[in-house]
Formats: sequence, structure tokens, C-alpha cells
Amino acid sequence: MKIQLKLPYVLLSIGLGVGLTSLLNRPSANALQVKVDRWLAIRQTSGSAWYQTKQQAVLPAKTGMRLQAVGDRIKTGDRSTMVLEVDTGVGFVHVAEKTNLIIQKMQRTSSGGQITQLQVASGQVRLQVRPFTNPSSRLEIQTPGGISGVRGTEFGISVQPNGKTGVATLKGGVATAAQGKSVLVKGGFQSLVIPGEAPSPATPLKDDPRLDIRQLSSLGNQRVRIVGQVDSVNLLAIANLPQGTDRQGNFDITIPLPGQNQRITALVTTPLGKQQIYELSLP
Repeated sequence: MKIQLKLPYVLLSIGLGVGLTSLLNRPSANALQVKVDRWLAIRQTSGSAWYQTKQQAVLPAKTGMRLQAVGDRIKTGDRSTMVLEVDTGVGFVHVAEKTNLIIQKMQRTSSGGQITQLQVASGQVRLQVRPFTNPSSRLEIQTPGGISGVRGTEFGISVQPNGKTGVATLKGGVATAAQGKSVLVKGGFQSLVIPGEAPSPATPLKDDPRLDIRQLSSLGNQRVRIVGQVDSVNLLAIANLPQGTDRQGNFDITIPLPGQNQRITALVTTPLGKQQIYELSLP
């Protein structure tokens, strides 16, 4: 049985010199030309990654391939990464492992601007984008937590299985708007966006992949309980399975004990892509 969850979307608009009022009044799509020769090029890939066309053909992702049509997607596996270049040369998208990315829109405006919209359903990406010269150009990242509109900045987002989205800005500024409220996330700050809620107030950037384990115990029948905490904007994977956390980054999970060596691997990833691997051993 396939179950599709439709989470509420908020608006996250990122850019230099972009007012909050303009975030809620973006140009109408009616002024856009749909049929254009646009693409994202795979400039670098490592590990196991796949490219799937809108027609569902699945191919191993290789350097030089182009994502050209709405619905084209890439997926990275364990310990896999990818770098995508926008055809206009405006910037790069660094894709981390266990990430799903889909092309949603690649268009031009009547004034010559470039509109690129990507969807990240899960995982982590980091963008390095120079300022646009055309005021109608946009590069947007859509997640279950919102839409990130880039106009020249360096930032990262992380998307948990429960749709929670972490936004961390290294340079530039990020304006997040949701539920009628707006929060400005400047360079050196981060914010958490929970679907259906207003963005959290911006807090100083941590970029800290620390893992605090508070309980690690065997429950019998080859099952183990793990209780702990990470920074709330970070991604957490335990035994290669993505885990959700609450608004404070707390988690309490029970999983099968992998193998017979009683060792469990945990991976923490920040929105900017910093990672730390932990080996957890039962007492």
C-alpha cells in the first residue's frame, strides 16, 4: 500500500536585499515561457547515485549527465554525494547522501530572467549562488517545510523524514515566512521550520554535528532502545535509517540490533553538510 502525506507548505525566501513584502507577492507564473532549453548538469558524483527521468527510466548517475525535464530526479545512496551546476552558471547545488531531488520548474520570464525550482523531499543540500543580474530570476528549493528562494547567498537545508526543515545561512540572508509571520535568518544564523507552524526565531549558527546519547540499552529479542539529542536542525541516521527528532532535537527510538557485534552506527549531518559518524556499543 502506498500512502502519500500532504504536508502544509510555508514560504522561505532567501536572498540579499529582498524585502519581506516581496516574498509574499512573487511574480505570476502566467508571464513565464514554458518551453525552454534549460538543464542542471552533474559535475561531480561519488558512490552510488541514480538519475531517473520523468518517463521512469533509472540510470546510474554519471558526470556530464543533464537533468532537463520537469520530473527528472536524482537520488543519492549511502556515502554518496553529487554536485549539480545550474545551466546559467549562477551557482552549484551540493547534494549529500540519502537525498532525493526533483526538477519542478525550469523556465524563462518574458524579461529574460531564469526560473529554476527544485524539490528536496528528504536529505540535505547546500547551495552556493552568486547574486542574479536579472531581478526576475529565481532559484527555489521546495521542501515539506517550505520554499527557499535564492538570490545570491550560501546556505544549506536539511529535511527530516517528518518534514522538519533546518535552514542555516553562511553568507547573505534568508527570510522565512509561514503562518502569517516572518523571520530573517542572516549569515551566521539558523532556523527551524516545522510544517504548519511559524519559523522559529533565528539563533546563532552552530554547524555542530554533536550526538548526545542518554540511554542505550538492550530490550531483548535482538532489539535496542536509543535515547538522545542532536541540534534540532540536524539530520540523524541510525543503522542507515533516517530518524525524526522533536523541536528540541530529542529522539527515543527502538530498532533491531544489526548483526551480532552489538555495534550500531549513527550519522549526524548539519544543514551545511558537516557530518560526524559515531559507533555505539551496547554495555
